[in-house]
Amino acid sequence: QVQLVESGGGSVQAGGSLTLSCAASGYGYMPNCMGWFRQAPGKEREGVVVADNTGSTQYADSVKGRFTISKDSAKNTLFLQMNSLKPEDTAMYYCAARNGYCEFSGPFHYWGQGTEVTVSS
Repeated sequence: QVQLVESGGGSVQAGGSLTLSCAASGYGYMPNCMGWFRQAPGKEREGVVVADNTGSTQYADSVKGRFTISKDSAKNTLFLQMNSLKPEDTAMYYCAARNGYCEFSGPFHYWGQGTEVTVSS
């Protein structure tokens, strides 16, 4: 069973930056597809970015050029660097993983508990 634990959320003013982390455990290697999703209050969950082991990525249009996904395979940790944050980025951010085809549609089999990001104007 894969466990994912996010950290790094918090409150920041518009234009600021945050880095989220997702520590993965419970298996010998990281699933080939990992990514970040978010859910704002009253809205459906949406994909932010996913990446596979080849380095191929899919970013939501709303975060392109501002957010960057990366991972430290030796530490089984996924990161999301978020720059130029906007109030509309306010949401609960979830780390997710799956083995197989790597797109937002997933389905993703493993989910973290989420970390909250609040961006004030």
